[in-house]
Amino acid sequence: MAVPFRRTSKTKKRMRRTHLKKEVGALTTCSKCGATIRPHRACTKCGNYKGKAVLKTENEE
Repeated sequence: MAVPFRRTSKTKKRMRRTHLKKEVGALTTCSKCGATIRPHRACTKCGNYKGKAVLKTENEE
């Protein structure tokens, strides 16, 4: 079994892991109510998608 000859330094280890960080997902605003939503999804506040009502919400009833 292979064993490392030298210990990996903190700098080398962190340089290797720089691409593993989390990124914030894309967010857009609803054109009708202005709520923050993920793109290409119906708004959970007002139930609209691309200007059309697709979900029934408690506010409408």
